[in-house]
Amino acid sequence: MKTYTFLIAFVLHSVAVFSQPNEAFEEAMKVQIQAMNEVTDAEAAQEVSNAFLRIAEAESTEWLPLYYAALTKIEAAFRFDINKDQEFDSAIELIQQASKLSPNNSELTALHGYALMGKLSLDPVSRGQSMSPQVMQLFGMAINQDRENPRAVTLMAQMELGMAEFFGSGPQKACGMARIALDLYKSESAKVDENYILPTWGAPTAEELAKKCQ
Repeated sequence: MKTYTFLIAFVLHSVAVFSQPNEAFEEAMKVQIQAMNEVTDAEAAQEVSNAFLRIAEAESTEWLPLYYAALTKIEAAFRFDINKDQEFDSAIELIQQASKLSPNNSELTALHGYALMGKLSLDPVSRGQSMSPQVMQLFGMAINQDRENPRAVTLMAQMELGMAEFFGSGPQKACGMARIALDLYKSESAKVDENYILPTWGAPTAEELAKKCQ
């Protein structure tokens, strides 16, 4: 009887514990997201990415730490003088790991396209024919997975504008998508509070794209 009572108590305690939000995880994520937003050099970016990976090891069922580790690597590759191809490839590996935890995730699909777009930008002449369709496919897939994801729309608009400039065609499609993205960011901002750890980045890029259309 004592064993049975102990078992019931243990089950009830476990339910109570796991029904509560993981506050330690959320706090650790908020700290590193803030650090990510303050990165000024490649070394700091590496430290932040590694910190996200440590969180990922501790919280092996969570996709967000892997997402942010990948995002940090992508942004570092765009901004700093490092081995860019290697960083983009490393980011893609992390995104693929995260996608196993959260399949059909629009944020992860869009980020995968972002990393590939980075690789494409390093050598558009030789990589354009093979990579451009892959990038467009990923952005299109991300939009279909979640039509309210402003990052997916922004990245697609960025890609559309780049292709329009490359081929000398009009920017109308890219401009329309940039305006849609800005509306989506406005809607998203209403959900964001101090405890929000889902992705919110990209609005300045959408604003810059929209300015080019004026």
